[in-house]
Amino acid sequence: MYAPVSSSPVIARHRPSSPVIARHRPSSPVIAYFPAMPPTSSPAVILHAFKYGETSKIVRLATPGHGVVSAIAKGAMRPKSPFGARLQVLTCGTAQLYLKHNRELQTLAGFEVATEWTALGHDVSRFAAAAVLAELVLRCSPAEPMPAVYDVLSTGLDRVASVENERLRPAALAAVWGLVATLGFAPALGACAQDGQPLGPGPSAFSVAQGGLVCQRCARGTRKRLPAEDRTALERFVDGDDALDPPL
Repeated sequence: MYAPVSSSPVIARHRPSSPVIARHRPSSPVIAYFPAMPPTSSPAVILHAFKYGETSKIVRLATPGHGVVSAIAKGAMRPKSPFGARLQVLTCGTAQLYLKHNRELQTLAGFEVATEWTALGHDVSRFAAAAVLAELVLRCSPAEPMPAVYDVLSTGLDRVASVENERLRPAALAAVWGLVATLGFAPALGACAQDGQPLGPGPSAFSVAQGGLVCQRCARGTRKRLPAEDRTALERFVDGDDALDPPL
């Protein structure tokens, strides 16, 4: 007996038992490490500080290269915090800051105290004068580097903290007016604040609205007049000079 022969063609096909997929599998994963950005070191004066949450603090710092910086000191209120009691208002030191220009609140990594004006905490008048200086910088300083403002602030705080008691008032006034002038708000004293005419020596009318001394023609309706000695004192205060004899 012969087996019947099929009339349909026979097609040979190769069917592997399982698909073969070539893959590159390294023996160990490749991990790229990017070094963390180091903190920026900057001289700083603590202008304001307040508690944030249960364990942290937010400080406002005056710096020469970054203006006024708001930064959070994480864990500063914990008993074993590395900050300890360093973050006191009106303290000068070196701040370690992680700065990101697209953020309003930066991170304070550390603070090393350089100068503690302890006399400010023992005398209400000295502390009041120092607080005025700090408030001026907080409210009026531009959001940009301010090395001149920082220098005048730190010099003024040092002067207010160390000057003799009988010279405290002129020293405080000179520090405040010198800072006002450095911030760009000095009153016009050499020429009329309204029309720019030169002013001679002697008593002059002072207009708060116009921002300084005014000539006789522009002084109509101005009741405030500075005697010659007060005008001289104001001119010296704006220059940062407190050497008045006798003191105020």
